[in-house]
Amino acid sequence: MHPSREVQMTASTHDEHFGKVVTVSVAAAIGGFLFGFDSSVVNGAVDSLQNKYDLNSFMKGFVVAIALLGCALGAWFAGRLADRWGRKKVMVLGAIMFIVSSVGQSLAVDVPDLLFWRVLGGIGIGIASVIAPAYISEIAPARYRGALGSLQQLAITSGICIALVSDALLRGWAGGASNELWWNMEAWRWMFLVGVIPAAVYGFVALLIPESPRYLVGQGLDEEAARILREVTGEAHPLERVTEIKLTLKRESVVSIRDIRGPTFGLHPLVWVGIWLAIFQQFVGINVIFYYSTTLWHSVGFSEGSSFKISVITGIVNVVMTFVAIGFVDRVGRRVLLSVGSIGMFVGLLLACIAFTQQEGHGDDITLPSGWGKVALVGANMFVVFFAATWGPVMWVMLGEMFPNRIKGIALGVCSAVNWIANFTISLLFPQMNKSVGLTYIYGFFALCALISYFFVRFKVPETKGMELEEMDTLEAVEH
Repeated sequence: MHPSREVQMTASTHDEHFGKVVTVSVAAAIGGFLFGFDSSVVNGAVDSLQNKYDLNSFMKGFVVAIALLGCALGAWFAGRLADRWGRKKVMVLGAIMFIVSSVGQSLAVDVPDLLFWRVLGGIGIGIASVIAPAYISEIAPARYRGALGSLQQLAITSGICIALVSDALLRGWAGGASNELWWNMEAWRWMFLVGVIPAAVYGFVALLIPESPRYLVGQGLDEEAARILREVTGEAHPLERVTEIKLTLKRESVVSIRDIRGPTFGLHPLVWVGIWLAIFQQFVGINVIFYYSTTLWHSVGFSEGSSFKISVITGIVNVVMTFVAIGFVDRVGRRVLLSVGSIGMFVGLLLACIAFTQQEGHGDDITLPSGWGKVALVGANMFVVFFAATWGPVMWVMLGEMFPNRIKGIALGVCSAVNWIANFTISLLFPQMNKSVGLTYIYGFFALCALISYFFVRFKVPETKGMELEEMDTLEAVEH
């Protein structure tokens, strides 16, 4: 066959199977939806929890943040469980844990009860946060992998948005988050219970999607892996690809923390890059917006109803801008998007910081002079726009693809766990720091982290656009 003709047929085959790849990627990304939903559903409930259980500033932050410790634990073990059980079974496990947690939180009778169920749900979310990007990166062809990997963040932002909309609707129907709605249950309890629906959908679709070809090769199921590569991804030479995968998996049979050791402060250089990407993504303060925005806007003078509406609008902006990342991540590359995002986030956070220099009062009793509240709102939403279009999705794309196969599971688990611990730190400290030092210094710190992240990207982050996962060993060699 003439080479050009063969190339045309191969391209045609990829196009024909693109729909299948998108379908299974969307199914896997529902785990990201749970991630986003769990992240923001507490937003509408946090004031009611504070009032019901008489929480001080520290305990208010602890109740919100405790789930993130569970997330870190789930993320830490998810990679190894996925290598042992397979991606599909671990997805189902995460779904079951989240269903049980949602019911438990809705029926919680005291603070220890609530904390237990939030930790359990966090473990399920931590599992989903690792497995979804790993599965998508393993099933997607290189030329589509960035866009398909961004589906994880699109699902996260959609989960955030739906959680905020759900909270607002339930609060509106009850006339207040603390008021009873149905079956003598307060509206805030229903906010948690709604999470059962997406979790059940996730568990169901996880049973229907094909297993990861890379996992199958690792289990010696070469023919099954080749069939999936041919039928789902449209791979023209599936047996050759199986051979390539097999070569990169040779050293993966026994993977431990020792396998990610390296000369740079005891860790492989790429693992350090992943760790700092994970830290910066949280230390710019994105989840202060999505965990506490209702409380925040209420505290600076907006009514409870307006605060819920503003949070919903922010959630919608977050979803819309994620499509920008999907459209550009495979065109302009990961590093360019991250750099632009760092600059945009810095400007938005700086605006919010300047606005809060005008605040009067402290803690939950803050007012902003006329006009400055709008400046803070514009700055915060500008920050969300740039985060959603860049750092939100691109970090997960890179964590899913930047590590060589032999250390992929453990490295992804470590970096995801660090991301959740950083999230926990910011979420736990925000209420207390707001009371102690005020929003000016808090948003000044976030702006500084955004600025530092720009230089980190410029000098430390490698470009992975267009590389097959089997080529990451070459990237590894360059880093050395």
